[in-house]
Amino acid sequence: MVLQYGPPGSLLYLEEGSVRRGLLSSHHPFADSLIAGERPKQLAHAGKPENKPKLKMVYYFTTRCGNYVIYMGKDKYENEDLIKYGHPEDCWFHVDDLSSAHVYLRLKPGMTLDDIPEDCLMDCCSLVKANSIVGCKKSSVYVVYTRWKNLKKTSSMVDGQVGFHRPENVRRTKVDKNNSIVNQLNKTKEERYPNLAKEQKDRLDDIQAEIKAKRRAQDKAKRLEELEKAREKEERSYDRMMQNMTSNTEMNATADSTAAEEFEDDFM
Repeated sequence: MVLQYGPPGSLLYLEEGSVRRGLLSSHHPFADSLIAGERPKQLAHAGKPENKPKLKMVYYFTTRCGNYVIYMGKDKYENEDLIKYGHPEDCWFHVDDLSSAHVYLRLKPGMTLDDIPEDCLMDCCSLVKANSIVGCKKSSVYVVYTRWKNLKKTSSMVDGQVGFHRPENVRRTKVDKNNSIVNQLNKTKEERYPNLAKEQKDRLDDIQAEIKAKRRAQDKAKRLEELEKAREKEERSYDRMMQNMTSNTEMNATADSTAAEEFEDDFM
């Protein structure tokens, strides 16, 4: 029997009985394991690559106006990571009823679909059309787009396939072939290998920090408002007390004056 844990001729390529014949010292750290026919624990992970997540290539573009970033995956496998690790601000584009790249537009925080500038919308639609094997050959196609958070992925779907949580929030628009726009966008094209999971986590952490800061500011404003109301109430209470004291003093003075006049009348 051969215990092969390495290439022939190495200390890890041993025939049965090698230890007994003195070819390997019984004091060798691997001896007991080899005699028992087991793989030495020290070699359990030998030659195995580290289990690190493989970063996928993503294409990045800058819109013609220069204010927004567009990105898309190289193929359907990259698209899976983009579907999974999008940002709340992202808007997704795809050619309707045809295979195409998944194109994303990263909006500014607080923006809605209605806030997308017309030229940016045209950039994304033209780019996704150009990256459709069938769509790029057509003079015009329809493009659907929606917020990233509206994308729905289930275990029964194949790579690159998505559905929608709310189909009514998906918009559809017609786009004509426009090589001029695509050429301008391709001049800004960059290939990167981002850690999409980390970027998503960092963005969600930032959002939570912003929410907490806003909540603290609101709580502070509410406490100040309550203190101001209490101060105003106290002032009103003090004013009423002073008014009552003044009224009582005036009433007493009037009563004294009337009594004096009546006293004088008695002697006249």
